[in-house]
Order: sequence, then C-alpha cells, then structure tokens
Amino acid sequence: MTRQISASVYSVGALNPNLRVFDIVMRTDYGTSYNAYLIRGEKTALVETCHNSFFEEFLENIRAVCDPGEIDYIILNHTEPDHSGALRRLTECAPQAEIIASRAAAIYLRAITNLPDLRVRAVGDGETLDLGAGKTLRFINAPFLHWPDSMFTWFEAEGVLFSCDFLGSHYCEPRMIDTAITYPNAYQSALKNYFDAIFGPFKPYVLKGLEKIAGLDIAVCANSHGPVLTKGGQLQNALDCYRTWAQPQKNDACTIPIFYCTAYGHTARTAEAIREGILSVKPEAKVELFNIIDEDMADLGARLMGSNAFLVGSPTINKDAVPPVWQLLSHIDAINIQKRPAAVFGSYGWSGEAVPALCTRLAQLKCKVFGEGLKVNFVPSEEELAAAVSFGKEFAESL
Repeated sequence: MTRQISASVYSVGALNPNLRVFDIVMRTDYGTSYNAYLIRGEKTALVETCHNSFFEEFLENIRAVCDPGEIDYIILNHTEPDHSGALRRLTECAPQAEIIASRAAAIYLRAITNLPDLRVRAVGDGETLDLGAGKTLRFINAPFLHWPDSMFTWFEAEGVLFSCDFLGSHYCEPRMIDTAITYPNAYQSALKNYFDAIFGPFKPYVLKGLEKIAGLDIAVCANSHGPVLTKGGQLQNALDCYRTWAQPQKNDACTIPIFYCTAYGHTARTAEAIREGILSVKPEAKVELFNIIDEDMADLGARLMGSNAFLVGSPTINKDAVPPVWQLLSHIDAINIQKRPAAVFGSYGWSGEAVPALCTRLAQLKCKVFGEGLKVNFVPSEEELAAAVSFGKEFAESL
C-alpha cells in the first residue's frame, strides 16, 4: 500500500501479513512488512527496496507516486535481503539511479546483485545528499544495529528519521501507521519480541544508537518493519522501551542454572548431585534445575543468557546429544556468551559422545568450558554420584 507520511515522503513498501517465521528462526505471529519510502524533491530518492518475492507489489506502489525511471538515488540503510532483495530488478526500472550505502554495505552490494558494474556511492557518518528544494538528507552510522553495515538517514526539513531495523517490529496491519493500530497489546508484544531477537545481542550499540538520535526533533520514524512511528503516537514508547530493555542486567545473586534432558532419570540424578556440589561451595547462588522438555525454550534461552555460569546435561542417543539440548544451544547469543563459564555432563550406555560433542560446541561459541565434562555409565553408582558432587564443587570453585 502507499501512504503519505510527511509533505515529501511516501511509504511504498510491501506487506506480508501471513509470514510466521522470519529468517528461519524468528516467529512472526503478526506477520511483517518490508517498508520502503520515496522522498520527492527536485530529485527523487528511494530509501530501501524490499524482499524480492514482493517486487511486483513494491513496484506498483512506487508507480502510484512516480515513474520508477524518475528515481535518482536508491538509499540502502542495510543490505540484508529483506532490504536489498529487489535491488537488481529495480535497477532495470531505474537505470540512472545511483546506489547510496554505508562504506561497509557498499563492499557487498555488487555480490548481492551480481552486477559488477553497479553504480554505488559509499557515504560516511555525517555526509549529506542534497535533493534540491531545501531537502537534504544526512547519513548517520549505526553499526551493529543490527549489522555492521547499518546506518540511519535523517531528513531534517520534515523531521523524518529512516531508522532501518531500529525501532521496528514484525507486525502487519492494513494501515501501517501507529495511530491506526487495532491491537496495541499485540503490537507491544511484537515490539518486545523483535527487540529480543534482533537487538538483544547488541544492547551497548542500542544505547549508542539512542544517543546518536537523542538531539533530533523526530516527527516521524520511518522504520523498515512494522508501523511507521510518530510523535504523539508510539514513537516515545518505542524509544523508552529500547532504553529500558538495553540496560545492562546484573543478577542480585550468582545465577547458575542447570539444563538437562533425561530419558530414564539418570542424567537428572546426576544434575541433582552436581547442584549439591555447587551449593556446598556457593550456598548463596541461585542454582535451578530445568528439564528442557518441560519448559518453554525461549524462556530457557533467556535464563541461559542471563546467567553468570551454566551447565548442560544430555544422555547419549545415536552417538549424539538429544535434539532438545541442541535446540537450547541454538538460542545462545554467540556475541554475549563469550567467556561465560559452562560445564557439561550426561549419562550414557555404550559410547558417551554427547558430552564431548556439547563441550566442543560450547568451546566453538567461545564459552569458558570446564574440563572435559562429566560422564556416568548407565545408572549412576554411589561413586559416580559422589564424583558428580565433586564436579559441582570444582566447577563452583573455578568461577
């Protein structure tokens, strides 16, 4: 759909209300949108393209505002394919358009389009682009919000910030503006889920990004996904939420969760013995046991990432750790988990590959893995349970 959001800016992106999984791993219960914007001055700039699957809808929306051949500049705040996927086809309709991107983004656009002669101009922080008629755009570097190539585009004359993924949400309704949201509670849930999945690993950069735009008199935030945000609408709420959610988290007590799966209770008994050992050294610690198959995986992932240290236990089945344990590890934020103390344990029948496999994976994620883990054979004996208690003690002493 096409909507005018300021005197010179039109929203021309595409809607995808039926999307339920974004980028393989993120649930999108309320669909999403691929937002793009046309700015009309003496020259015309398009900010973002869209997912290639929605090119025809996207092109139709552009044509409702202008002939694509009139586009002088295509500004890509970010090169992920939901932003840049339609770029190659669009250049066929706008052959004279110059591509504007951050220096990091410019490196990859020719590979993304497979157009070696693509006309790309790399811009740095603070550089400007004059569209004529008093309409100037300024580019603001925003690295790791959420890719190294990300930037914002600021249109001061009309108070419009093109914020890329920042302050966005996977939330799709027919009227894509915050003053027309029908289900505000659902939108707020989508805003939080989006932050957790996309910006959770980059909280220090979120705070830096908020600082960069703090002095701007923003009337409209034209983000890349979800409703356009406005002053007096949801903009201040989104800014406040991002600031709150990005604050560093400190546990009141040392938190050492123990996550495990157990087929016949043997790995569970081992987990209990390890817990006993940890608490004998750190009685003030919060050491909770979580049977993975009984819990919400996203909640477990959040507990793991919020821990001071953690342990993972799995039986060995088919020479491997069991799938729910691997699924839990897929929720690890590889950036912020580095140097986090971790330990592995598990029972086995014949070969015991689960423990070394999990140790290897955690080491690859740059966790501080304790020793070679602990294995117990079939039903843990009294000696093995005592060894588990000792394992817990030694792990606690290493923290």
